[in-house]
Amino acid sequence: SPSVALENVQHFNAKCLCMLLENVSGLIAHDDFRVEMIPEINAAVATFTESTDAEEFVKKCAENKRIKKFKITARLLEVTHSIKAENIPASVSMDYITVYFESTRNGGGPVSDIQLLPEEHSAIITFCDPKGNA
Repeated sequence: SPSVALENVQHFNAKCLCMLLENVSGLIAHDDFRVEMIPEINAAVATFTESTDAEEFVKKCAENKRIKKFKITARLLEVTHSIKAENIPASVSMDYITVYFESTRNGGGPVSDIQLLPEEHSAIITFCDPKGNA
């Protein structure tokens, strides 16, 4: 997987975290990787253009004194067949969700199942191939 889960990043905003990751990896944000902050769980996901960069980055994190100081943990994000889509309006049909997530323009692929969670305004979308959930 080209993605790395970073935990305990509550001390950082996205820009500062990108600078730290550049320092650790020697790579360039926006060219070699991108970062998505997940503030609800004090985490972030760094997605690298090359999966080998992600693997090397995890190794470097284990040895980096700054990463250790902030007690940040880094691990490869496992490949999954399912994603959770949130903030889905109640009026959206299952057919629309299917067509949307099968659209290659949206980074999708063939959908094998959709589980609507109306009380959460969300859905679990399962793809036939994990590459369809980018």
